[in-house]
Amino acid sequence: MFSDWFGHFSNYTLIQIVGSVLIIIFYLILKAILQKTILNRSIQQNFDPARSIYVRKLVGFITLILCLVLAGIVWEVSLKGLSVYIASVLTVVGVGLFATWSIVSNITASLILFFFFPLKIGSKVKIVDGANSIEGEVLNLSLFSIKILVADGQHAYYPNNLAIQRYIIHLDGGSAK
Repeated sequence: MFSDWFGHFSNYTLIQIVGSVLIIIFYLILKAILQKTILNRSIQQNFDPARSIYVRKLVGFITLILCLVLAGIVWEVSLKGLSVYIASVLTVVGVGLFATWSIVSNITASLILFFFFPLKIGSKVKIVDGANSIEGEVLNLSLFSIKILVADGQHAYYPNNLAIQRYIIHLDGGSAK
């Protein structure tokens, strides 16, 4: 029975199916490991759960893209046939990224702040930016900005891409950067 079923597939097709199954298993294992690492990091640093969700979704998307590329290699997807589509997509993405470089840099900076920077909600900080320095309590850390409650009771939003470039002082526990 199984020999009849397998007889319909060439050895190469069987290798592609097994390769695809291995890629799916790899994806699930890698995603679980990365999700657990992000969760442990957010618990360890006492990060806001919403911040952890943003990072988990972004890392999951990047992992999915990586596995789709691997599946394309296993199935020998012809770049010759896809070249028009790839060129079109890259053109649109290129224009989109050029037009929204600020958004992309803020999202990238939010990942850097999440993994390598000890900012927490409730931290008292001072971001040293010359005459534009800002001091207050961190209320929220999002994909795009840090929401800070300043002394006069107003909310200030400081872009993530600028925050990783500036000297930040933790007023309730020393220097962060």
